[in-house]
Amino acid sequence: MNSTMKMILSRSSIKRCCYTYTARSMSTSFHLPDFRQSPKNKALTKIVATIGPTSEQMPTLGHVFEGGMNIMRLNFSHATKEEVELRTTNLAQCTSMTSTLLDTRGPEIRSGKLQNDDSGHETIHLEQGKSIVLETTDARRDEGSTVDALYIDYPKLAQVLDVGSHVLLDDGAVVLTVTEIDGDKVVCHIDNTGDLRSRAGVNLPGTETDLPAMSDKDKADILYGMTKDIDFVAASFVQNAQNVLDIRAYLQECQQQLNQTDRPLPLIISKIESLSALQHFDEILDASDGIMVARGDLGVEIPITQIANAQKEMVAACRRAGKPVVVATQMLESMSKNPSPTRAEVTDVTNAVYDGADAVMLSGETAKGKFPVKAVQTMNAICQSAEHYYSEQEEEIVSMPDSFDPEEETIRTIMARAAVEAVDSGGLAALVVVSPDSMELAQYSSAFRPTLAPIVACVPSAEMARQLMIYRGIHPVVVEGDADVSQIVKDTLGLETGDSVVVLQEEKGKDESATISCMMLE
Repeated sequence: MNSTMKMILSRSSIKRCCYTYTARSMSTSFHLPDFRQSPKNKALTKIVATIGPTSEQMPTLGHVFEGGMNIMRLNFSHATKEEVELRTTNLAQCTSMTSTLLDTRGPEIRSGKLQNDDSGHETIHLEQGKSIVLETTDARRDEGSTVDALYIDYPKLAQVLDVGSHVLLDDGAVVLTVTEIDGDKVVCHIDNTGDLRSRAGVNLPGTETDLPAMSDKDKADILYGMTKDIDFVAASFVQNAQNVLDIRAYLQECQQQLNQTDRPLPLIISKIESLSALQHFDEILDASDGIMVARGDLGVEIPITQIANAQKEMVAACRRAGKPVVVATQMLESMSKNPSPTRAEVTDVTNAVYDGADAVMLSGETAKGKFPVKAVQTMNAICQSAEHYYSEQEEEIVSMPDSFDPEEETIRTIMARAAVEAVDSGGLAALVVVSPDSMELAQYSSAFRPTLAPIVACVPSAEMARQLMIYRGIHPVVVEGDADVSQIVKDTLGLETGDSVVVLQEEKGKDESATISCMMLE
């Protein structure tokens, strides 16, 4: 038996060649708590579900909601107004307390129509090792794209690229490297063989463009969406903080135009899906109401091996800032065709929960997949299982995510932190937040992350309540005037008489004072 094997088998400290090896004491009980024993039927981590052709009709949409959907995502890259009307109408039949997220198409760069492509289904074959010229002239657009010259609809292409820059066609199916810039023409080497269709998407990784924050279509979609009471705008292809400020200014214009100044603006959830956005992440986070880790396009822009690292950094930064963060793209992708997910997908969702994500998102799984209801139910079950393991682990296998670190302490942040500490240390059933003027107290309470206790947030308007839906653990309830808090909690969470909760309450017009009390449900 060699010395290495002796060291592995020894249970005591072994000294070899002046080094001391000490066996590590471990207690691997594999205590795996069964979340199904919990009275609550929805996870603390929220679920954003994209509604599409396979899930828009009743009763399927109702089953998706019952399965755990908290926020309905409307993808305006594909959805028509008629489809949006159907989906919002059917959602209203399910509940008044599920939020709606409008996901914009965003500003984009595309290649032109192929020469002689009258059907829209033709392709050209680009061969590795050959050269191709990218042009932005009207003449090239009208003549059509060929294997030798490709029209790109971004006039400043030659100004923003450098020799050595990469150009990705059709989500990276074909990669080009810039070898020469000749006036308005960009000469590229074709790095890999592939077929290209008309009007394919174009990515310029690492290149910052001056594309506007919103296209004309985005503006029309947002204005229309605000007539349907959308709660969130997921802003696609945000590059910097100014993009977010431009979108907010436009939301304010729409609010004035629609005479909706009596309600809060839709919250802006900035989608991080480019290298430029990562480079300006801190300023984007500061300007935004929340962040979506959009791993699809981001995986085209940066090495795919760095996606998990970028995700963890973004989630941690959002946690410290106390702003909601959604992890999205291909979380249960295999369930588009299969009734159960892969083990890797389950682990992916679990790790997002452990990292501290407020919400996880389903895209094609619920929009066009074969098992939309099963996908939501599975997502909810994975989140609950992760939350229960995290709260009941006998050793700190899963460490606590970065905590909310407010830049400035206020009465609300101080009281929210104290209330969360009280509900956790006492092992109480829930935290009840009563705030007649604002969402802030509930938002801060979620940001300080009760370990397993849900938060019942009593707020004065449906608009506030729906916007709180994206925050981890919050169950919003619209309360006008005095209300029976005990009954509200029992109705909302299914708790019983005798259960104890912490109540964090502030009076109307007195946001500089709040009280914390412990209450036994009657």
